[in-house]
Amino acid sequence: MSDTKDKGNTGGRKPLTVSRGSSGTVKQSFSHGRSKQVIVQTKKRKVVGPGAAQSGAGSKPPASKSPASSGNQPSKLAEAAKKLGITEEELVARQKVLLQRREAEQKRQAEQKRQEAARERLLSEQERKVQEDKEREEAEARRKAEEEERKAREAAEAKKKKAEPRREDRGARSGAAAAAATPDMAIPEPTQGRSKKSSKGGRDRDFNDGGSSRGRGGDSNRRRGKLTIASALGDDGDRQRSLASVRRARERERERRQSGGEQQEKVSREVTLPETITLQDLAQRMNERVADVVKYMMRQGEMMRANDIVDADTAELIAEEFGHTVKRVSESDVEIGLEGDEDAEKDLKPRAPIVTVMGHVDHGKTSLLDALRATDVVAGEAGGITQHIGAYQVQLESGDKITFLDTPGHAAFSAMRARGANVTDIVILVVAADDGVMPQTIEAIKHAKAAEVPIIVAVNKCDKPDAKPDNVLTELLQHDIQVEAMGGDVQAINVSATERTGLSELTEAISLQAEILELKANPNRAADGIVVEAQLDTGRGPVATVLVNRGTLQRGEIVVAGKQWGKVRALINERGQQLKDAGPAVPVEVLGLDGAPEPGDMFNVVDSEARAREITDYRQRMERQKQGVASSRASLESIMNSMKDSAEVSELPIVVKGDVQGSVEAITHSLENISTDEVRANVIYGAAGGISESDILLAKSSGAPVFAFNVRANKQARELAEKGGVEIRYYSVIYNLIDDVKDTLSGMLAPEKRESFIGYADILEVFNITKVGKVAGCKISEGVVKRGCGVRLLRDDVVIHEGKLKTLKRFKDEVAEVSAGMECGMAFEKYEDIREGVKIECFEVEMIERKLD
Repeated sequence: MSDTKDKGNTGGRKPLTVSRGSSGTVKQSFSHGRSKQVIVQTKKRKVVGPGAAQSGAGSKPPASKSPASSGNQPSKLAEAAKKLGITEEELVARQKVLLQRREAEQKRQAEQKRQEAARERLLSEQERKVQEDKEREEAEARRKAEEEERKAREAAEAKKKKAEPRREDRGARSGAAAAAATPDMAIPEPTQGRSKKSSKGGRDRDFNDGGSSRGRGGDSNRRRGKLTIASALGDDGDRQRSLASVRRARERERERRQSGGEQQEKVSREVTLPETITLQDLAQRMNERVADVVKYMMRQGEMMRANDIVDADTAELIAEEFGHTVKRVSESDVEIGLEGDEDAEKDLKPRAPIVTVMGHVDHGKTSLLDALRATDVVAGEAGGITQHIGAYQVQLESGDKITFLDTPGHAAFSAMRARGANVTDIVILVVAADDGVMPQTIEAIKHAKAAEVPIIVAVNKCDKPDAKPDNVLTELLQHDIQVEAMGGDVQAINVSATERTGLSELTEAISLQAEILELKANPNRAADGIVVEAQLDTGRGPVATVLVNRGTLQRGEIVVAGKQWGKVRALINERGQQLKDAGPAVPVEVLGLDGAPEPGDMFNVVDSEARAREITDYRQRMERQKQGVASSRASLESIMNSMKDSAEVSELPIVVKGDVQGSVEAITHSLENISTDEVRANVIYGAAGGISESDILLAKSSGAPVFAFNVRANKQARELAEKGGVEIRYYSVIYNLIDDVKDTLSGMLAPEKRESFIGYADILEVFNITKVGKVAGCKISEGVVKRGCGVRLLRDDVVIHEGKLKTLKRFKDEVAEVSAGMECGMAFEKYEDIREGVKIECFEVEMIERKLD
């Protein structure tokens, strides 16, 4: 090789050139006169041939490349291929595949080693983290222990300071005396005459109210500064502590006390606990932080929030854990004191008797009351019967007053009559002289005896030709009603409501019985009584007919009636007159309630609207819980029983709307009575008032008709009912409604199967007919056999099969029936095991429609 000369602007360097196929040295020149000799060697380009794969895998070059061996012997590759019986190309391909497999195996092993190394690193990292967490927890525990020890030491020092006597004259004492009093708070003086140092490094200094400095030897416990170079050298003897420094020291002391440096006594409180309470309300009553109460519940394993509700037992445990005493109260305590105290004997004054008229339907109860009131109420009642309780007060010629409760006599109003008997003083039992004692008469006697009230028997319709009053009195003996004429103590009066005879004797008997009872009440107190009837009146809203028991009810008072409350806007008597007040035994209509109460509910006057809301909210909540609106748990057995009942019982859903609440209640009670184990009338909704759109929507969703009793549907409700296909039925007499429901339920009853015997036959021979099967050759021994009738096969008087007769033939003809003494062929449905000597019993099944009693 030789170096070429520099041509052009090459920076003083010569280009390096090496001839191909040779080797040599090249001199490299660098800056600053440096140079270097480089040995350069060139190789021939490698030729890729059939033996390239083998040579690349580390084998020697094939022998065919050597000129010495090319003509003498074949290559090793060719020899190996010849031994295997394959070509050289196939051998090369096999070697390539083996090489690829070997490389893949090496990669897999390398990946497996890498994964194992990563897994070991992860495990070691986790162990390290666990060890670090353990060390951190130990350090935290040591820190807490040291902190508690420090707090205890500070508390002990604070108590020791408090125990020291109060020094009156701080300026009189020297610094040495102060250091002797508190040796643990002083440090040695660096030089003679310098001030004492506090344990915190500051020098004690005091200042008076005028701002002048006190001596260095004065009391320094009140204000203490930091230890500085100036204070250590004693050069700040005349300096005073700033107000900001004092303020900061006081703030630090207050924070130290709040953080627990000085333990304060815990105040125990009396906590009033209802049946249920939220954690937030409980914390407020205990004067504790809500977070502390929640943390306590979490430590007990209950993940709860501040708004979660706990029962009284759990709340009591929490309060006792926080060191408080507990006073348990019940939700029903809101009604305590509602009825007021008992009246003193000196405050009682005579009142009018409350008389209930009872008896069988159409025995003349309302007509008798009309005769006493000289008014005609019957004309206003559809069908001539009373549909709801009426309360009236009658003033006699003598000036005495009598309050009458007119109860319906139909069986549907048993509950209403029972309510009337519970609020009454005297019962007038009306019995028709021509009919005598009837079922509702007996029921009225039972109600009166259950209420333990005296009975006066009024034998009505004595003006009729077939009247037999003595027979009525004799029939009453069977029910333990013994009149005075027969040696008993029950008064009996013969009256005629149409002829107005015997009325004066009846009123005298009532007054005499009331005088014996000595009826008295206190009119000078808050009023209470009972709701006789309630309804929703268009234009006036909810209207409740009440009977005052004690006290005087006045306009403007706040009244609680059952689950409803309101302010009395108006008091109206039975004649439509406005009253300012109503005393004992006076029936009035009350306007102003927020809803229609239930008949039979007690009403009371309360002092505030808040008390009224509290009472009604409690009663409504209890009613919802009773009806199962609150969440309730059902056992598997009860669920299965309900599913079984629903599968066996057919229900007729009904929506009932009535003019008054008592009518709705009576209809519901009657429908429950006519229901059986197979069919049932289910009143899904019943209320007083007209039919609205919501009633139609409810009926449509439930597939129920709407039964309207003395009410009508508005225009929107009628249009919605026509569009939705909801049936509305209007009634003015209660037993027409009940009869329609009874007919509907009767149609839902499954028909009754009645079996009738028609004949016997004996099997004489059995024939096997192709494409037909076995046919029995029979002889009719008794009665007739009809095609399609039911059959029973008897062997030794034991039933072996029961089914239907499929074929009845006489010779080759199919016949309808075969009489006794004749022979025939029979085949049976789904039965082929026919044998000779078997007796056949033939019968027919009739389906008879059933009706409710």
